[in-house]
Amino acid sequence: MKTALTLAMEEALYFHCRQKGDVVIEEVVMPDDQGIVDTLSCKILPNQTFEWRCYELKVSKADFKSTAKLSFVGHLNYFVLPQSLYEKVKEEIPTHVGVLIFHPYLVDCQYDVPGYFETVKKAQRQPLQVNENELLYHLITSQAREVNKAKQTERGLRVFSTDQLYKELKRREKDYDIFNGGINYYDRFIAETQNQAIEALKEELDATRDAYFTLEQRWLEEQ
Repeated sequence: MKTALTLAMEEALYFHCRQKGDVVIEEVVMPDDQGIVDTLSCKILPNQTFEWRCYELKVSKADFKSTAKLSFVGHLNYFVLPQSLYEKVKEEIPTHVGVLIFHPYLVDCQYDVPGYFETVKKAQRQPLQVNENELLYHLITSQAREVNKAKQTERGLRVFSTDQLYKELKRREKDYDIFNGGINYYDRFIAETQNQAIEALKEELDATRDAYFTLEQRWLEEQ
């Protein structure tokens, strides 16, 4: 599960790349079994060739030293790090890999993104490490994945299976706080379901009473 810091860095990086006019997408599977890059961006240069950039986001030293493959296959490749982590690992960063430092904004700031980036180490350009047509296809596939998610969201919960909804509730279990008055979605769901059942029973009971009263009146009139 992604940490709040990782999500903030990911969101800020997306807008950072978009501001530069890049096409950008998160979590792209690389060709030739080269792993999954956290963020991939692409732009077309004046000579009508593509420039590819790969970004790997790390928030802790354990994360930085993870055995997961680093998908630095682009022309320019960057680590995206918080300042504190950069100070701990800067001697371990390969020469050709650049570094963007994430600086979070204050909570009450007026900006639409959670922070900004400082380039403390420029990436050295290298030849593309995978077939460009395959990489382009993987980018398009990842974009299609996100479009599908957006379309599902627009259509609402009805497109999701009960099993998917249950898994999402489990994912949000951290929001369940029985001690400090948190947003207890489970209690709220059960309470609303019970209230709906009670209202339905009340309506059924009222209808039964009306029917009984009508029959009773008819019986009395016939006597």
